[in-house]
Amino acid sequence: MRASLMAYLLLLPGVGVIVLAMGAVVGMAFSQSLGFFNFAGDSEFSLRFWQTMLADEQLWRSFFYSARIALLSAVLSVVLAYPLAIWLRNPFPGAVTLRAVLKAPLLVPGLTAAFLFVNFISYQGFLNLAMLRLGLTERPIRLQNDANGIGVIVLQVWKQMPFALLLLSGSVQAIGDTLLDAARNLGAGMWVRFRRIVLPLTLRALQTAMMLIFIGAAGDFSFQSVAGPVNLNSMSQLMLRVQQAGTEGWNQAAVVAVMLMLLSLAGAGLLALATGAAVRGIRG
Repeated sequence: MRASLMAYLLLLPGVGVIVLAMGAVVGMAFSQSLGFFNFAGDSEFSLRFWQTMLADEQLWRSFFYSARIALLSAVLSVVLAYPLAIWLRNPFPGAVTLRAVLKAPLLVPGLTAAFLFVNFISYQGFLNLAMLRLGLTERPIRLQNDANGIGVIVLQVWKQMPFALLLLSGSVQAIGDTLLDAARNLGAGMWVRFRRIVLPLTLRALQTAMMLIFIGAAGDFSFQSVAGPVNLNSMSQLMLRVQQAGTEGWNQAAVVAVMLMLLSLAGAGLLALATGAAVRGIRG
């Protein structure tokens, strides 16, 4: 009992600072959405900021747009990373180099990646020039700032897939060869070994990867600003636009911030539950 208490006390300095800092930020945003801690005017309890924003159609368009981008980014990143993690489990010539190349996007800042991507798909970019030279199209195609946010999803997957690969690789590598060999000796095929052994043992890493990617993509600003639709804001873009709109901008932006936090929390939780249920269904 004393040992457990001492262990928690040792965690207190680091964890306590993190919890205090996060609590202060979340508490400030929530308080400002209710009319407190105003930068201008009197501070008093009021629901008018919530009433104004919840009645704004743009808020809900941004909310569902950010949710869709985050969901697709998380799912596609994991779908691409999972087979790579399994393939790279067994060493082969060039495996180390390949792992380094696949993880290289982690070293590229998001804003830099967005500008590079825009140069690639712009009206006079490499992709359009290549399609023209190959005769695939007669004129350049507008691919930048598409209305459906496909460019943003591609950027998110390119940036986040290596992160998912990093988490899943560690979990896949931890599975002992003796366990897989025993299943193979008992007649289990590749698919049976995957759904009965590999998938359940890597479920936590799978859920963690999807949750973190969802949260990051939902609150992304750099990719949305450079490659996102011009007629539709993400939640982070809307928060900045509302904040700059007028004297009550900070309070209304706080409402958007709370909504974004709720989207991240609820979306990540539902995604983890859905992933667990899907894995249990596949496992049979």
